[in-house]
Parts: sequence; structure tokens; C-alpha cells
Amino acid sequence: MAKISVVLATRNEEENLAKCLISVKDIASEIVVVDESSEDRTVEIAKNFGAKVTVVEHTPIFHKTKQRALALAESEWILQLDADEIVTKPLAEEIMKVTSMTQDELKNYEDTVFKNKLFARHQKLLEERDGKIGDITGEYVAFFIPRLNYFLGKYLRYGGVYPDGVIRLVRHGKAFFPAKSVHEQIMVEGRVGWLKNDLIHMADPTFKRYLTRNSRYIDLLAADLKMEKTGKNLGQFLNYYLLRPIWWFFLTQIRHKGILDGWQGIVFSFFSALRFPRAYHRYLKLK
Repeated sequence: MAKISVVLATRNEEENLAKCLISVKDIASEIVVVDESSEDRTVEIAKNFGAKVTVVEHTPIFHKTKQRALALAESEWILQLDADEIVTKPLAEEIMKVTSMTQDELKNYEDTVFKNKLFARHQKLLEERDGKIGDITGEYVAFFIPRLNYFLGKYLRYGGVYPDGVIRLVRHGKAFFPAKSVHEQIMVEGRVGWLKNDLIHMADPTFKRYLTRNSRYIDLLAADLKMEKTGKNLGQFLNYYLLRPIWWFFLTQIRHKGILDGWQGIVFSFFSALRFPRAYHRYLKLK
């Protein structure tokens, strides 16, 4: 049976960390936590679970801390998680199963997984944004895991939110974060597959948490607009304040069937659409 290191980068996650670590206690050969000088009980909780804890300074690019956690892992396979993620029992069993497979067995397994066209479409969209992810041949060294995002009492399955695939399971030494941007995709040296079972992401159980996370994201978008030297003119004003938000709302609600997620889906699409005018407004205020 393959050994698995569970690694996390954390900052002020006392509300989430215990649930995350409980969900992996039966599959983790070791738990590695790199903490960005949390001001709450995050480090204490991690140590209570027997984690190897390293405390570092806070950095604006969180992927630098994630890379440090990856580098400290010692097992053959690494499961990289965020503190607000929970590994379900079926997912834990699948992780143990695929990490013990031969490459021929993995190829046969992936042939069954890719019958889910949502996974292939999601990866295609990511590669259009980020560039090619991994190799199309060779050994499987990393796996996307589909995520179910929790929003105000409901797991969102429509509106383009699902499967929200994230590369979380990687072979030691075959993946790394370039740590140059907050939006970057993890780099993989080998072939990337998918797992079938969902990872629970307790993203936004309350509206307050959603607004806090959303505000941080909008700050990053505003910074991107500045870096790209986006125009400050009437055309861009109409684009960001009118055209983009209207297009996005109807795209997610109608084409991607967000309305099937009930009122939560409508609220999510509405505030997701508002990121365009809010980011542009903050960009205009930047010096």
C-alpha cells in the first residue's frame, strides 16, 4: 500500500482545520502543515493531530507557502489540501485505490473516469486559460479531484461551478507551484488524470465569509487590470459596468443552468457577475 503525505498551507484556520484533518487521518502516513504565522489556534490544532508544523511569515502569494509544504513531504504520494476542504470516505477509498495501481491499471481506470464529459470539458477550459497541463502520454503522476462547493446551505452543481477540478493528488517530485502568481496552475511533470469522487469544499457557509473571500478576489482582479494596463475610457467603463456582468449572469443562469441550484444559484451568479464592475472600480482608484 502506497504511503501518502497530506500537506496544507494555513493561515488562521482554526474553524476549519480539525474537520479537514479528521477526514484524512485514516489515509495519511504523515501530515505536514506550513502555517503563515496564524493568530488563532491553527498551529495548536495541527499539532494535536500529530502534524509536522513549520511556521513562516505571511506572504501575498500563498502558493509560495503551498510549495514549501509540498517540498517538506516525504511519502511517495502527496495529497495537497486547503483547510476548508473535507475528504469524503468514498474519495479516501479511491485515493488509496489509485495510488496502489500499476500504470496499466491506471490507464484502464482513467478510461472509465473520462466517460464523464464534464471533467474533460473543465480541463479543456483550464488549459485554454493556463496552457497545457501535464503530458498526454506517459505515466500518471497527478490527479484532478472534482470539488463540490458549499454556498449558503447548498452544494452548487450548476452555473458552471461544478466540477471545479483541482489537482490535489500528486506523485512526490512530479509537481510544483511556480509561486509567481496567485492564479497559477500547479505544474506537473507527467500525465494528469481525474478521480471520480468529490472533494467537499466548505467555501461559503455564511454570506459574511463569502463577502470576505470575494473582496480579496476582487482586489486581485483589480491588480491584474493594473498589470494589464486596462484602458480607463468610456468603452471599458461600459464593458465592465454593463456588458460583462449582464453577459456573465445570463451565461451562468441559462446556458449553465445555474437556476437549477435554486436561490443560492441565483445569488451566486449575481454576485459573481458583480465582480466585473467592482474590480474595475477598485482599479480606477489604484494609484
